[in-house]
Amino acid sequence: MNNSFTPKQVAEKLQLSTTTLRRYEDLDLIPDVPRTASNRRYYSAVHVQAFIALRALVHGFDIPVAYEVMNLLKKGRVEQALWMINSRQYDIQVEKQRVEEVMRLIHQTDFSMYRNIKVTDELRIGEVAVIAGVNPSAIRHWEKEGLIRAKRNPENGYRVFTSRDLKKIIVLSSLRKTVFFIESMKQLLEALETHDLTTIERSFTVALQKLNERLEKQMNGIAEMMRYKQLCIEKQAVPPA
Repeated sequence: MNNSFTPKQVAEKLQLSTTTLRRYEDLDLIPDVPRTASNRRYYSAVHVQAFIALRALVHGFDIPVAYEVMNLLKKGRVEQALWMINSRQYDIQVEKQRVEEVMRLIHQTDFSMYRNIKVTDELRIGEVAVIAGVNPSAIRHWEKEGLIRAKRNPENGYRVFTSRDLKKIIVLSSLRKTVFFIESMKQLLEALETHDLTTIERSFTVALQKLNERLEKQMNGIAEMMRYKQLCIEKQAVPPA
């Protein structure tokens, strides 16, 4: 078959199992699969590119986004799919800006103000959460992991955070998606405590590198997705035999 492929051929080409290909079909992520006169499934070049695009999107974005985008494309809701991708690219841009902003903060000696908010050494968890842009539950989790240690107000038992604690929380919130190991975080916070700028800058360089790598994977996913979209358009333009 010149323009058609068996599931086994596609699985070998993409280094996937035929079970995985069938699962993608069942999840409604690729065009409907035709059958031969003997009732055997076969794929066209459009299907192959759909699989390639799906795998590339999974590597660049999370699985729910990749699946939703492919499902939208199958339904012909191209613009909605593209806007979803655009939204995720905006997210990574914001994340990069956040990392760069915190890197500037590390070098900042005067920390009495942050984003036009006055910083004191007697902040409650709700205030810290608002300033750092995280949920209080995240702060409690980091405290449980030993990454931060807030003092307690002896009069009411409330957590009390200092400006130094706040700076640590801001760093944690900025790198939590790019530095995955708790021990790495502990080392970074120790460097922050001792103002070891060399170690800190190395950690942020790694974080930015991971973001750059993710961006490259996202762009590859978009490129493969657009090839799939173009093949779908060309197929529709071909008159039936």
